[in-house]
Amino acid sequence: MMEGTSVTWLEDRVAGVLAGAAVGDALGGATEGWTPEQIEERHGGRVRGIVGPFLPDWRTARPIAPYHKGDGHVTDDTLMTHALVEVYATRRCHLDAFHVAGDLVPLMIGERRWVPELEDEALILQRVFLAEKWLVARLHYGHVDPREAGVGNIVNCGATMYMAPVGLVNLGDPDGAYAEAIELAGAHQSSYGREAAGVFAAAVAAACTPGASVADVMTACRRLAKDGTAAAIEAVLSAVERFVAAGGAPDPRELNRVVRAAVAPYDTVGDAYRAPAMDARLPSRTKSIEELPVALGLVAAHGGDLRGAVLDAVNYGRDSDSIATMAAAICGGLGGLAAVPEEWVSEVTRASRLDLDTVVESMTSSVRAIAADDARRARDRARALDDILEESA
Repeated sequence: MMEGTSVTWLEDRVAGVLAGAAVGDALGGATEGWTPEQIEERHGGRVRGIVGPFLPDWRTARPIAPYHKGDGHVTDDTLMTHALVEVYATRRCHLDAFHVAGDLVPLMIGERRWVPELEDEALILQRVFLAEKWLVARLHYGHVDPREAGVGNIVNCGATMYMAPVGLVNLGDPDGAYAEAIELAGAHQSSYGREAAGVFAAAVAAACTPGASVADVMTACRRLAKDGTAAAIEAVLSAVERFVAAGGAPDPRELNRVVRAAVAPYDTVGDAYRAPAMDARLPSRTKSIEELPVALGLVAAHGGDLRGAVLDAVNYGRDSDSIATMAAAICGGLGGLAAVPEEWVSEVTRASRLDLDTVVESMTSSVRAIAADDARRARDRARALDDILEESA
């Protein structure tokens, strides 16, 4: 990827985020929905890289069919992320809920593309979960005001999983990323599902700041998060800080146990991931999606090391693809493309038929154009404020 070229800092960070997100998604997809114990039994121990499908008869076996998970195949997390990259490339501006209705939804229903898990060209609509199909039902068929379309949907990580591009176009500005993602996600989610989208975008923006550290990312998330999302993030990060301060544990499974115990009071799904509780995924001021706090905890525990954070996400099970996507995007923002294991990038791009170079080039161009416009408007605003203050003196 990007071989034989002189890469700027901006290109490197965009590549780190998008390549990281894709490999995290692909590795995590192979273990999604299973428990840590089931994962170890199936693979003869902890997963340490790209593995095959959990069920050999994945074509017909429930609950996997008809998706070919594993073998380096990305999931809907990456399909939606790259679709949002396309919207930014078309509009070359900050986006809002109306762009979801006018640009993102038409991509979901109007353009066939390679869907690795289906091993065929298909519409994004034909791959996404019900919470994402909601976008099409509400916006394309229901003509709901995009700013309110997320109300009534399943409250899950569906909007959060593809918000990395929002962090990129607001790199260095976590507050701006949070605000833009909250606006965008209103077309898709409500409550803590929408909140998590804002915080994840802020995390990517904070990571993509020259000289940023893991601590800077966590500080931004703690400062911006609200309600149950804030409480869940604080609980997980505090538990991780205590775990690390105590020297960790000899058992590599223990970190995930610590993280799961910390987030469990805020997670509505419950311990049986495939048999959600009756009040699962309902709006709440006190609850949180599980995926974002867990991802942040793993990034913090591993000091921003992408390989370590992703492999713990993969072995965590449950919604492992989205957890690994978020963790890897943040680590990629902190460390650039060098943070992403080259062998994972090579295998995932090959297996999923991803043209990551083109996606990165497109996103970098959009970020550069939007940042230049932001800088110009900031200068104009500063001059206007100076004039107002002088007139008011």
